[in-house]
Formats: sequence, structure tokens, C-alpha cells
Amino acid sequence: HTPKNRYISPILFLKKQKADKFWILTCNPFSFSFFFQYGIVLDAGSSRTTVYVYQWPAEKENDTGVVSQTFKCSVKGLGISSYGNNPQEIVKPIDDCMNKVKEKIPSHLHKNTPTYLGATAGMRLLRLQNETAANEVLGSIQNYFRSQPFEFRGAQIITGQEEGVYGWITANYLMGNFLEKTLWRRWVHPHGAETMGALDLGGASTQLSFVPEECMQNSNSTLQVQLYGYEYSVYTHSFQCYGRDEAEKRLLASLVQTKVDNPCYPQNYETVLTMKSLYGSLCTESLRPTNYNPGQLINFKGTGDPALCREKVSLLFNFTACNDKGEDCSFNGVYQPKLKGKFVAFSGFYYTANALNLTGCFPLADFNSSMWFFCSQNWNQVSMNFLHLERGKIKDIAWSLGYMLNLTNMIPAESHLIQLPVNPFLFAGLLFFFTAVALLCLIFVVYLCVVSCMRKNINHMDHVLATE
Repeated sequence: HTPKNRYISPILFLKKQKADKFWILTCNPFSFSFFFQYGIVLDAGSSRTTVYVYQWPAEKENDTGVVSQTFKCSVKGLGISSYGNNPQEIVKPIDDCMNKVKEKIPSHLHKNTPTYLGATAGMRLLRLQNETAANEVLGSIQNYFRSQPFEFRGAQIITGQEEGVYGWITANYLMGNFLEKTLWRRWVHPHGAETMGALDLGGASTQLSFVPEECMQNSNSTLQVQLYGYEYSVYTHSFQCYGRDEAEKRLLASLVQTKVDNPCYPQNYETVLTMKSLYGSLCTESLRPTNYNPGQLINFKGTGDPALCREKVSLLFNFTACNDKGEDCSFNGVYQPKLKGKFVAFSGFYYTANALNLTGCFPLADFNSSMWFFCSQNWNQVSMNFLHLERGKIKDIAWSLGYMLNLTNMIPAESHLIQLPVNPFLFAGLLFFFTAVALLCLIFVVYLCVVSCMRKNINHMDHVLATE
């Protein structure tokens, strides 16, 4: 089954030659379904829920480095955390996607297809704000999946650190930084391979994860991850309230306090928000005005001033809190070791770059100049550009793949993988032995040929003499 289409993940800084290692089989999954197993992950983010379907060769479940995304469905509506007051209504939009999933996975495999739901920062915030409502949302989802044919293994709210590490696993897994095949068709650690850091921008939080140069003393920021017999000490931190949506709410709330128009919106753009939509989150709760009225409307008008926008956004970051903490600090007093190596940026970072017509690997200066130009435009120019923006189907890099790999034990054990068929020294000895035997056999064959030729010549001479 020769692969036809390459699987190229839409992440920033992922070079094409790396992505060429990953393929999607083009054969009909219904005709050859017995070759595959499937897994389903619902990524329940703060702004939306996305259903991912993954597949891998069934005959090599624990001896394969190839797991590919075969289908993606975006659930209509907002994230599940927005259903805190009416948890039963979440079932319908999820059901619409799951009906499509049923068509993508052969029916005889449904009952053996593990299905997971992982909720991120939106539900973390809801749980802090109203734990009962969060539990009711998860309970409604649990009840729904009990009536589905898939093997549902639970809905849970994952921590920010888990989200960061799963994203790091996904990025490095897809880029081939964990395993490669030897001539003996065994999986081994790639010689000289370096892992890459991961930047994941969500709706309510953003995650930074990487393996630092030196071991860290601050164990609270480090997770020990064992993959294919190798242990990685991964620094990861989740910045709550610094996702795209929550950061925008905080920016708007600060503008209301100073009674300034929004310099980050394009010129001539206007929008109206309710106080509840702006101040209903824990991220902006401390900024609520004394005359807070959930239904009151607030008008925002854009001025398209990138310089002022940058100034206002920078106020969301407290850099002075790092003044007495040395270099191992990012902002808000958060510990962060020195950055190491290259990074891949995905999720919200990808969509932002795509809107600016930037893809692949590009200098930071190009990003800044494109953003500056974009923010200087008026609303008519921006809206026209977006009408022509290509919105094709894409396969995401997301924490969901690393999440599934971990929960399905698709990351094989060390003893099963990091081994040659024999001990290297024994193999070298056997190779020398069989080479010597082969040479001796060759010499013996040559000797037999020479002796046979000599005997033929003697017999011929005897015959000639006898005739004479």
C-alpha cells in the first residue's frame, strides 16, 4: 500500500524535510479496516471542543512509531465550560460530531475504540469558580457516552502542566525525535537527536515546555517523563489567564478603567459586549467596577494604533516581579530556566500566523512587521483580506495526541524496543566467525576446483599416451 499524500503538520518552524517522515495511507479504511486500530480524543478547550480520530497499525500496536490523525471535527458552539448553567445542552453539538466519527471508524471496531475527553483551562477556571457546575458538565458528558458504542474511558480536567507536557510529547513524537528504525527494523533512540520546546496558545491559558540544559532544583516546575526507555526532565508551566480569549478580556477590562478606545482593534471597528461577558471570568473578576451590572452594555471602538496596542498589552505582564530573581524568571515572578534549542509553536500561534499569511519557518522580524501592518489597517481592509483567506482542512498538532499515547500505553516499554536482536559484542563475534567460515569454505571450494582440474588433465594425458 504505497502512501501517496504526505502528512505535514501545520506548525510554525516545522521544516518540510522533517515532516516528510510522516505519511497517511490512502487506502480505504473500510476495505482494509482490519489493519488498523483507532482512538478518539475530545479536546475540550475554553473556546471550542475538537474531536480527533487517530489510527495506527493494529498488528504493531506496541511496536510502532506511526500514529496518524485521520479525522477532525469541530463541535459547534463555545467550549464546554460555557454550559455551566445548562449542562444538558452540551449533548446535541457533541452528538453531531460523534455521528460523523461513527462513519469514519468501521462499526465492528466501535466497541474497541478507546475514547477520552480532556478539558483544559476553561474548565479549570469553572471548577475554581463553581465546582458543582463543573461536575455537572462532566456528568452530562459521561451520561451521553454511556449510550454510545465506543469504549469511553472517562472525562477529566487535566492540569496545566499535563497539558503542556502532552503538547511537548505530541510535537516531538511527530517530528521523530524519540525513535527511528534500524536496519534490523527495531526502534532505537535517534543518534544525536535533540528534543524541541513546545509553545501552545489556548483560549484561556498558554503553555511553555522544554528540556533545559541543566537539571533544575525547582521540582514544582519539572515533570519526569520516560519515553522509549529514556527519561526526560521537562520544564513546563501553564500561564493561566494568558490564553488568547482571557488575555483579551483582561486588556478590554483595563481599557474600561482608563476610558481609552481599543488601539488593538482595526480602525472603524466597533463592537458591544455585556459586562458579564467581560467580567464574568475569574481572570477579570478583580477588575470589576463598583457599579457592576451583568447585563449592562459596553461599547468598544478600534483605533488601529499598533504602538499603543503593544504598550497596553505589555501592561498585562509584570516584568518588575523578576527584578530580584535573576535570569531564571519569565514574568509575574514565574521561575523559568534558560531557554534551550528550537521551539515549535502551535494551536493559537498557528492560526495567528496563518491569518498573516505566514507559514513554515520565518524570522521573528517578519512576524512583527506583518503584525504591525495588519494592526494599522482599517476594518474594511481587514474584512476584505479575510474573505480571501484560505481556510482548508488542516491536521493539528495538539496536546490530544500525546494524551492518547499516554492513556492507551501506545508508548512502548523500554525492554520491548531499545534492544538489538542480540548483544552487540556477541553480534560482532558471530559476524567475525561466520566471515571466517565463509572464507575457509571459499578457499576449500577453490582447492577442490584446482584438484579436480589437475585430475582431469592427468586422466587426459594418460588417455593420449595409451592411444599412442
